[in-house]
Amino acid sequence: MVLWSQETLTGTIMEANPKDEKTGLPGANVYWLNTKIGTVTNFDGDFSLPYKEEYSKLVISYVGFKTDTITVTSPKAIQHWLQSTSNLDEVTVTARKQATARSYLQSQNIITVSSDELLKAACCNLSESFETNPSIDVNFADAVTGTRQIKMLGLTSPYILIATENIPSIRGASQAFGLSFIPGTWVQSIQITKGAGSVVNGYESIAGQINAELVKPTTDDKLFVNAYGAANGRVELNTHLNTPVSDRWSTGLYLHGNSRSEKFDRNKDSFLDLPLARQINVMNRWQYTNAEKGFVSFLNLKYLGDEKQAGQIDFDPDVDKFTTNAWGSEIDTRRYEISAKLGYVNPEIPYQSLGVQAAYSNHRQDSYFGFDAYDIVHSSGYVNVIYNSIISDSRHKIKTGIGYTFDNYDELVNDLDIERAESGVGAFFEYNYDDLDKLNLTAGVRVDTHSALGTFVTPRLHLRYTPWEKSAWRASIGRGKRGANIFAENQKLFSTGRIINVSNANGEIYGLDPEIAWNYGISFLQGFNLFGRKADVTLDYYVTDFQNQVVVDYETPGEVHFYNLDGDSYANSFQFEFNYNAFEHFDLRLAYKHYDVKTQYESGKLEKPLTPKHRIFANASYETPLHKEKGSQWKFDATYNWLGTQRFSSTESNPIQYRLPERSPTVSTLNMQATKVFSPKFEVYLGAENLTNTKQGNPILGADDPFGSNFDTTFVYGPIFGSSYYAGLRYKIK
Repeated sequence: MVLWSQETLTGTIMEANPKDEKTGLPGANVYWLNTKIGTVTNFDGDFSLPYKEEYSKLVISYVGFKTDTITVTSPKAIQHWLQSTSNLDEVTVTARKQATARSYLQSQNIITVSSDELLKAACCNLSESFETNPSIDVNFADAVTGTRQIKMLGLTSPYILIATENIPSIRGASQAFGLSFIPGTWVQSIQITKGAGSVVNGYESIAGQINAELVKPTTDDKLFVNAYGAANGRVELNTHLNTPVSDRWSTGLYLHGNSRSEKFDRNKDSFLDLPLARQINVMNRWQYTNAEKGFVSFLNLKYLGDEKQAGQIDFDPDVDKFTTNAWGSEIDTRRYEISAKLGYVNPEIPYQSLGVQAAYSNHRQDSYFGFDAYDIVHSSGYVNVIYNSIISDSRHKIKTGIGYTFDNYDELVNDLDIERAESGVGAFFEYNYDDLDKLNLTAGVRVDTHSALGTFVTPRLHLRYTPWEKSAWRASIGRGKRGANIFAENQKLFSTGRIINVSNANGEIYGLDPEIAWNYGISFLQGFNLFGRKADVTLDYYVTDFQNQVVVDYETPGEVHFYNLDGDSYANSFQFEFNYNAFEHFDLRLAYKHYDVKTQYESGKLEKPLTPKHRIFANASYETPLHKEKGSQWKFDATYNWLGTQRFSSTESNPIQYRLPERSPTVSTLNMQATKVFSPKFEVYLGAENLTNTKQGNPILGADDPFGSNFDTTFVYGPIFGSSYYAGLRYKIK
C-alpha cells in the first residue's frame, strides 16, 4: 500500500544507464542512517517510508551496486540512480527491467510476472498467462470442453489458492472454468508464490498461491483496444476506457468478448476438436484516493456470460439434446461479482495501516454432458480485515486481523439434488523480521472455526538467508486444509461413460473428510555475471505430504471412485531454472523439472495419472533497440516445452479396441510470436501455437460409441488441434 503524507518520503530507485532510461530497481534497501527504519523498493523501484526532520541521511543499497548516502531536507519525492559496481570508464553498462523477477530479499519464494511478460504470448485469459513460465504446467483437462488445467508442484489448481488482488476468486463452482473468466488484458501483474503462502489470505492454500493484480483506472491507458483472431476460429475484442471523475475519483470500464463459431474435426473422430464458445465479460472499476488523509479504495462490479457447446460435430442441441442421435454438451454460466477494498494509512504514524477486503459473488452454471446433467448455484461472501504495524522499529513488522467466509451450494447431479451451507470465521497473526541485510523471516498462525471443517490451527513459516552477495537461501513449512468440491472440481468426469461412486465416511462434505496437507520447501537463488552479462540460477525442492486427501480414482475402467485417503499421498517437485541476458536485448530462460507424485489407491500406490516425471522448458526473447524518435521496435519470443511420458489410468479390462498402453509418448511443442511496435500507441503481433503441429492420436477413447461404458475424454496428454496461427493489434492512448 502506498503511503501519502507530509510525514512520508516517497521516491523511485533506478539503475543508472547511459541512455538515461528510467528502469526501476526492485528490491533495493532504503533506510535512514543510524536508525532501524527502512524499507525495500517494489517491482517498479518505488518506495515509501516515514520522514522526520531529524532524519537527514538516506542510505540506498543493493547487491552489485554502489551504496549511496544522500541528504534529504524535506519529504519531497525523490528519484535516484544507483551505479553498478562493475561500471568502469571503458565499459558501457546497460540495464532493462525484467519481465519476470524473483526477489533476493523476500522471505517467501515469489515470482512476479509483469504485463510485459504476458504480452509475449497470446494471453487471452488467465489460464493462458503461464505459457512462458516454467513454474506452472498448463494442459487441457479433457478432449471436448477446451478447459485448460494448471498445476503447481505437481498438484492441480484446487490445491492452489488463486486470488484477484488478494481476494480468493477461483474456488468452488468456478474451479473448473474460472481461470478463463479473467481476461489477460485486465491483468497488470501476477505473483506466483511457491509453498503454503501467507496466513493472511486464508487456510486453503497447499501447493502455492497465485494472485492476479488488475489494471487500475489511474495508471491504465485512457483508451486501450486489443483485437485478436486465430486460425482455430477464435476472435476476441478487449476495450478499456478510463477517466478521472474528480480529483479523488477515477473509473474504468473494461469490456471483453470472444467467440468461436467455426467447427473443426481435424482428426476425423466425429468430435469437435475445440468447443463452440461465446463470452461477454464486463467490469466497472472505481478508484478513490484521498492523499491528504491517507485513504485509497477500489470498488469492482463484474458480470460474466459464458456459453460453450461441445461434442460431436453434427450435434444440434435443438434436436439432439438428451437423445442418442449424437453426443453433445452445453455449459451455460452466468456470474455476478462485487468486491471492494479500503486502505487507510495513519498520516501521523505511517507504519500503521488498516485494510478491509470484501467480496460477494453469485455463480450459476447450467450444463449437461450427453445424458448427464450437472447444474450448480454457488453464492459466496468474503470479508477480511488486516491491521499493519511495527514492534519497536521497522525491522519488526506485524499483520493481524480477522476474516469471515460463507458459501451456499445447490447442485443437481443428474437426479440428485445436493444443498449445503458453510460459514467460517478466523483470526490471524503474522510477524516479519527483516534486518535489511542477510535475514528475513515471516512466521504466521491463524485459528479458524468452520461449520464443515471444524476448529483448526494453520501455522506457516518462511525464512530467507543471504550468506553472500547476490544469493538467497529460502526455507518454508506450512499446513493447508480445504473441503473438496468433488463435482465442481472434476467436471471432466461427466464427459465419460463412467459410473460415479462416492464412499461415505460420515464426513461433512459429500460424506468425505476435509483434505489436510503439509508443504515443506527449500530454494536457492544465485545471481552472477557470465561473460560480462547478468545471469541467475534457481534450485527449488518442495514436498507436499497429505494427511488426508479425497482420492479421485479412475483406475477401474467404467467407474470413478471418490474416497478418503488410506495410506500415503505425496508430491515431490524439483526445479532447476537458469536465466541469462546473453547479449543486449536478448534473454534466455532454461528450466528442468522433475515430479514424483504418488497416491495410495485401492489397487495400490500408483503414480498420479497424466503427470510427467520430466519436463524441459526453454524461452528466448529478443527486442530490437527502441527508436528514440518514432518509439518503434520489433519484439520476438519463442517457447519450447518437452514433456516426458505420462501414466494412463488402467484400461486393461476394457475390450481390446478400447485399451491404451501404460504410458503416453513424449510430447514437444514450440510457440513463437513476433510483435511490431509502430509507435507508443500502436502495435501488431503475429504468432503460432504448437508450430511443430504435435497432435495426440486417439484423444477420445470410445469415440465410435459415445453412449457406451468405454467412452472417455479424459486421457489427454498433449495438443489435440495441432498448429494454430493468430494475429492481433493493440492500440492505446495514454
